[in-house]
Amino acid sequence: MRKSDWVFGVDEAGRGPLLGPMAMAVVGVDKKAAAALAELGVQDSKRFGSTAKAKAQRRELAQKIIACTNISRCTLVPVGVIDTYTFQGQLNGLERQVARDLLEAAGAPKNAEIICDGARMFAPLTQLYPNLRAVNDGESAHVAVAAASILAKHARDEAFATICAHYKPEFGEIRGGGYINAATRKFLDAYRARYGDVPPQTRRSWGAKKDKPARPKPTQLGLV
Repeated sequence: MRKSDWVFGVDEAGRGPLLGPMAMAVVGVDKKAAAALAELGVQDSKRFGSTAKAKAQRRELAQKIIACTNISRCTLVPVGVIDTYTFQGQLNGLERQVARDLLEAAGAPKNAEIICDGARMFAPLTQLYPNLRAVNDGESAHVAVAAASILAKHARDEAFATICAHYKPEFGEIRGGGYINAATRKFLDAYRARYGDVPPQTRRSWGAKKDKPARPKPTQLGLV
C-alpha cells in the first residue's frame, strides 16, 4: 500500500512541565496496522495514569506499537530549545516545526491523511499538508494519534526518570512529575539553596517575561 493511503497521527507529551524535555511522535499506519493497534487496546496515553504500573504499561505498548506500525518517529525537544521559542512567545510555532520535521522524517506525502492533536495549534500546517486535520482529542479521532501519544509519553517518562535518578542520591525522590506544583518547587528550592541557581533541566522561560513574538530559526532536532 502506498504511503499516500496511510494515516499519520501526531501528538506530544510534556508541553507543560517546568522540568525536562518535551516529546513528540508521529505514527503512520495502513488499515492492517491500524487494526492491530486497536486489538492491542491502544488509547490516549493519559488514560493510563502516572503510577509505576501505568508507566510499565506504556513502555510495553510502546514496544509493540513500534513493532506493528508501518512507521514511527519520536523526538525529544531539549529545554534550551523550548526556552528559545517560549521566550519569544512561539511555543506553538516550535510544536508545528517539530511536527513538520517528524512528518518529513517519516516520509509523509503532501497529500497524506494526517491527524494532529490540537485544533488551533496545528491548523496552520494545512498550508503544507492539505489533507491534514487538526483536532482536539485527536486520540479519539484515530488510533494512529493514540499510538503517537503513547510513544511521546513513554519517551517523556524515560527522560524524566533519568533526571530523577541523577538527583535522587543528593535530593531524594523528585515527585510531581516535573510540573508546576509544590513537589517540584520543593526540589527546585532545595537545589537553589545549595547551588544558588535552578538545575539545567529547568525551563527558565516558564512564567518569565516574553519578548516580542518572532519566529526563531528552525532548530535541527535529533530523532529517537
